[in-house]
Amino acid sequence: MTTEHSSQPTTAPGDVFATTHWTVVLAAGGHRSPQADRALEELCRAYWFPLYAYIRRRGHTKEDAEDLTQAFFTKLLAKNFLAGLESEKGKFRAFLLASLKHFLANEWDKSQRQKRGGGETPLSLDWQTADTQFQVAATNAPGPDQAFDREWAVTLLAKVIGRLQKECEAEGKAKLFEQLKIFLTAGKGELSHAEAAHQLGMDETAVRVAVHRLRKRYRILLRAEIAQTLADPAMVDEEMRALFGAFS
Repeated sequence: MTTEHSSQPTTAPGDVFATTHWTVVLAAGGHRSPQADRALEELCRAYWFPLYAYIRRRGHTKEDAEDLTQAFFTKLLAKNFLAGLESEKGKFRAFLLASLKHFLANEWDKSQRQKRGGGETPLSLDWQTADTQFQVAATNAPGPDQAFDREWAVTLLAKVIGRLQKECEAEGKAKLFEQLKIFLTAGKGELSHAEAAHQLGMDETAVRVAVHRLRKRYRILLRAEIAQTLADPAMVDEEMRALFGAFS
């Protein structure tokens, strides 16, 4: 997976993320450019699993879902899929799902399917864990569209947690992060500040300060990550509400 590119916004408090991965893709329109190709590929690498989950929810087998997901990305990364999807261009999430539905309905001819393992594979995806992840998510099975949104939100949060973990590790705070990350995702009462302080050998006040800073950085990174998938960064709050509504 590629590293951050020049289209990645800074994440200092108060920044307006005027340039995002998705705006780079949209700015290129139907024209191929290295920067737009990289931006689109990075978005696809980050958010491929919700597509796989959607296809599985539509009743396809594990093997067919793998083939369909990979075939979809082959077409998406090779041609201009922006045409005809005007209303979906504002959000990469909506664009990707609309494109997939179009692909499944009109552009997949099973008779043309290549043997598994052959043909072009534009993205190297972790199929080994995809089925396990899908089976876990399927225990409370919503419809395909709801599953897509929920898996998108889960993928987004995992990506943000991963970025925050790397930042903490770079600052020599790996142990602190591992102990306090529960405060980012768990409900109240899962772990008290006093318990965390005891386990870390820290003063409780210092732990509370550390948790506050961690949560603040988490919110900044979360908004930045969401902004990467939007044409207008002002839509971050709206997209956040939609994504977390998928858990209700």
